[in-house]
Amino acid sequence: MIDVNRREFLVTKLAAGFALAVQPISAETITTDSKGLVAGEVKIPTSDGEIPAYRAMPESGKAFPVVLVVQEIFGVHEHIKDICRRFAKVGHLAVAPELYARQGDVSQIADFREVIQKVVSKVPDAQVMSDLDAAAAWAEKSGKGNVSKLGLTGFCWGGRIAWLYAAHNPKLKAAVAWYGRLVGPTNDLQPKHPIDLAASLKAPVLGLYGGQDQGIPLDTVEKMRQALQAAGNPSEIIVYPNAGHGFCADYRPSYHQESAQDGWKRLQDWFRKHGAA
Repeated sequence: MIDVNRREFLVTKLAAGFALAVQPISAETITTDSKGLVAGEVKIPTSDGEIPAYRAMPESGKAFPVVLVVQEIFGVHEHIKDICRRFAKVGHLAVAPELYARQGDVSQIADFREVIQKVVSKVPDAQVMSDLDAAAAWAEKSGKGNVSKLGLTGFCWGGRIAWLYAAHNPKLKAAVAWYGRLVGPTNDLQPKHPIDLAASLKAPVLGLYGGQDQGIPLDTVEKMRQALQAAGNPSEIIVYPNAGHGFCADYRPSYHQESAQDGWKRLQDWFRKHGAA
């Protein structure tokens, strides 16, 4: 359960630029302009206050398909904002809520281990599910989003969340999980992992994984694939043999252009196929 009486929000506005833990930024970094878009920070009402989010959509029109963009472990920094603008360029209302708002600002922590210890390890899955629900509700109430075409994608930390949200929200049409962890120890904050939910998914998930990922062993990816098949679930998993973890993160050395571009194309096809575009 979320402690709805807790009203302390440590993050009230989004970080500017890139998180400290990912500096220096790669020369390959993609920058998507906001020409023809409405893009910027918004506030999302939740059960216990407001969280900041980044929103991007075309500047003209309405009833845009809604896509929830779930942050990497580094929070909603410039790369995640850019992903939202990429979605807006192809006709979506994209919204990326800052899902660590109650636990702390990871953008100013330079040490990756401290990012996990001080903030990320303290974020309950139940809180994340509730905040994503709130972001979808905000998109609907804005009068610009069509939540009957609701999609979600997440990267790294958010890749795991993509699987969880597909088991949580029956209104979700499709999800795409980029290199999200599939197995692991459980605790009160993380009671289940994607492998535990293979038979409970309410929306089809496309999993995009790297064959060279040192943090997500291929045997765990294969176990997830087998669990999905055993459940008769239409979800699919693609493994890019030459890609490592973070292969879509064009601002880091982990970027693998061929795999990232193919993954983006597959994402759009997946959303169209399952009614999220």
